[in-house]
Amino acid sequence: MKKHFLIIAALIILVGLQTKAQDSVKHYVGIKAGLSIPNLTSDGSVENELNSGYSSTVGPNFAAFYECLVSKKFSLSTQLEYSAQGGKKSGFQALPTPEELAPYFTAQQRPVPAVVYANFDSKAKINYLMLSELAKFNFPFNSKSPLSFYVEAGPFAGLLISAHQVTSGTSDIYADKGKQENITEITQQGPQSFDNTTDIKDDLHKGNFGIEGDVGVALNMSNSKMFIEGGGNYGFLNIQKGEANGKNHIGAGTVRIGYAFGIK
Repeated sequence: MKKHFLIIAALIILVGLQTKAQDSVKHYVGIKAGLSIPNLTSDGSVENELNSGYSSTVGPNFAAFYECLVSKKFSLSTQLEYSAQGGKKSGFQALPTPEELAPYFTAQQRPVPAVVYANFDSKAKINYLMLSELAKFNFPFNSKSPLSFYVEAGPFAGLLISAHQVTSGTSDIYADKGKQENITEITQQGPQSFDNTTDIKDDLHKGNFGIEGDVGVALNMSNSKMFIEGGGNYGFLNIQKGEANGKNHIGAGTVRIGYAFGIK
């Protein structure tokens, strides 16, 4: 009995110290990492066959953050984040008319079209550094539970760090969507390889801004916390400098886990 009493007393003291430590925490510093599920939306000011039809892809997302507790239920978080953006298209699609195909049209006294068509895979890989300021609302499950639910949202400023268009596959090239005019067959060039990586950073604006937010669940410990969250971000600016390839917005869903430690 004496042994059991000592164990119970030790647990009571430990819980008391834990509560005291949690109450003394005024700031958190932490990291989070996970997946970005981006997609390029073509609801910009210019929409055409080149910038539409993208679907979601998957890339990395990770961040470091500083969180200042204003109260037990409200805090402000400054976050520096690496965010993979972009999208992918597969199958029969438009591409800018290659310069080497221009003589095919001019020889027939036809204007060179802006696009031709082929069957290939295309992926836009665009990466940003984002600095965000998030307002965070915390909701404990109950007064005794170490678990809490939170919602956070706020603006971000983004800096483009890299951008590539990666294509792959082999296909004939057609002058029309209906595949009635096979240019590579008529000119006896045969199917063309689309295996290529093009740096498109200079074609895009270097900066962007938008909004992002998360909802998550945190496990609060004596002087630290672990959490899992899901959310997303959306850029307000069209990313292309010119209009030949249309206009797109960046945006991504995110799923992350993280860890933070408290400081007074």
